[in-house]
Amino acid sequence: MTTFVVDRDWLCFDPSPSTPTFALPPGAVDAHCHVFGPGDEFPFAPERKYTPCDAGKDQLFALRDHLGFARNVIVQATCHGANNDAMVDALRASNGRARGVATIEPTASDDLLSELHEAGVRGVRFNYVRRLVDPEDDGYYQRIVEKIAPLGWHVVVYFEARDLAEKWSLFTSFPTTLVVDHLGRPDVSQPVDGEGFNLFVRFMEENPNVWSKVTCPERLSENGPEGFADTVPFYQRIIGAFPDRVLWGTDWPHPNLKFFMPDDGRLVDFIPRIATTAQAQRKLLVDNPMRLYWKDEHHG
Repeated sequence: MTTFVVDRDWLCFDPSPSTPTFALPPGAVDAHCHVFGPGDEFPFAPERKYTPCDAGKDQLFALRDHLGFARNVIVQATCHGANNDAMVDALRASNGRARGVATIEPTASDDLLSELHEAGVRGVRFNYVRRLVDPEDDGYYQRIVEKIAPLGWHVVVYFEARDLAEKWSLFTSFPTTLVVDHLGRPDVSQPVDGEGFNLFVRFMEENPNVWSKVTCPERLSENGPEGFADTVPFYQRIIGAFPDRVLWGTDWPHPNLKFFMPDDGRLVDFIPRIATTAQAQRKLLVDNPMRLYWKDEHHG
């Protein structure tokens, strides 16, 4: 058995988050979270760029219930590479209350894709953040899209704001729904109507298949753990302009944060600051994720 040693500067998730004061609408979905290991059961990938603390399915489901969510979307973590076993195990243990976003390679077999789909996978994730992965050439990702598009899966992309212009033609070539992680990681020290964020808004305006996760103020804010006020105009702009193409998630267990670990209960309480009406909250937390991830049983 391989013993994994957690990175010395790794911050582990808050084991006892507060209870939110914001009451989530019935059927709410945490549409972006992860599972790590446990490493002795689901080993971390040899090529990983970080070694996290264990954060398994039992802890994730306990958090789901504590916060008041009905369902999860579990995104494959880069520390597990293209071995989706930990994520699939969580999906199968969820009694239909979780869907997954996988990492696959262009050589993935039809049998593997069928197995992942049966388990509840509905998308693949492409990570272009160089401190986390070593990105491949564009053809690598196009070959994967050719494999997953017939299944009705979508593509999730994680990139830094400065990479959007370079990747624009690749992203707009995908025939699937495209979901952008964490608002495209804007620089929130710049104006919300500045050149950088305007490019992202134009990306969504010109491509109706593009969605965005309005997630991770703790990653984008320069204010630290108190308030995240500098991020609010950015989230509000996207939710206001594209109410039917936004998703929200905790990002539990908050990988690779270096300065503080957020309280998941307070992250839930941040939602009404960015989605300010009951209708916007229901679309963000229920209607949109159900349409994307549970469309085979969505009737709303």
